[in-house]
Amino acid sequence: MDTVGNGWLEEEHGVLRRILLGVSRSSQIKKAVSSLPVSSGIVARFVAGETAPEAVLATEKLVSNGLNVTLDHLGENVTDRAAASATANAYLDLLRKLSAAGLTKHAEVSVKLSAVGQALPGDGEKIALENARTICLAARNAGTTVTLDMEDHTTTDSTLGILRELRQDFPETGAVLQAYLRRTESDCRDLAYAGSRVRLCKGAYKEPESVAFQEKRQVDKGYVRAMKVLMNGDGYPMIASHDPRLISIAGALADRANRKPGSYEYQMLFGIRPEEQLRLAGLGHTVRIYIPYGEDWYGYLVRRLAERPANLQFFARSLISKK
Repeated sequence: MDTVGNGWLEEEHGVLRRILLGVSRSSQIKKAVSSLPVSSGIVARFVAGETAPEAVLATEKLVSNGLNVTLDHLGENVTDRAAASATANAYLDLLRKLSAAGLTKHAEVSVKLSAVGQALPGDGEKIALENARTICLAARNAGTTVTLDMEDHTTTDSTLGILRELRQDFPETGAVLQAYLRRTESDCRDLAYAGSRVRLCKGAYKEPESVAFQEKRQVDKGYVRAMKVLMNGDGYPMIASHDPRLISIAGALADRANRKPGSYEYQMLFGIRPEEQLRLAGLGHTVRIYIPYGEDWYGYLVRRLAERPANLQFFARSLISKK
């Protein structure tokens, strides 16, 4: 396709993505979509289920195929301390089940700090840190690790601050940085030290132009700049992308930095490009799949749709078949 055609598609994709992310905040649409069973078409494609046993079953299947896993108990922006504690307890239950199934060598957990109290008024950061410490200790005792998910830009400084606190006692705690934020290249430099695990993703929240790149081309360039910093640093890069071009560039940068397989990893989302996941694992690379589960799957689903609007047709069929 010519340059004009590519530019038109990119612009259309960008507009549709912004519309979808705006829709994600609509309470009426949320109510209608959330009435879909988690087993229906588009939901089951991206979400492993609503319970820990379902998440463990999905983990077993992926691990049996030579893949690794990180599990996210869905939910964010809790509004009371009891809900934050309930989320922390859900992770403790999940870790017990993963350990009992002998999966913790290949499965870790991802935690959104807003789901464990970060956004609560007053002592929100302190509550989130306490809950995160509890989860990190349980993960260590189970023989695995925790990665702190990154959310919208208003939480970035808070999340990195909590990460620094956690790493004093749990240096294995993973970080996440989002390539579409203008600050990310600098944050990569700060975190590219020995023992530091850093997941680099594009970013999936609706952000203002003042803090985030808006065009796909800009985001991709930012992603490559951040990858260069991580691959040339002393940490452990976790390249979270489904883009064939970025995956190829990651491999070239790793070779140039004299990195061997096992000194970095690829990460992909549950249900997206499964053949590529297996291909990379077959080449000897560490490949980790991000598995979301839980009842609060609506926001996650809409962000996945916004990343790949081609899924909208599949989504529409799911809604029609429900009626």
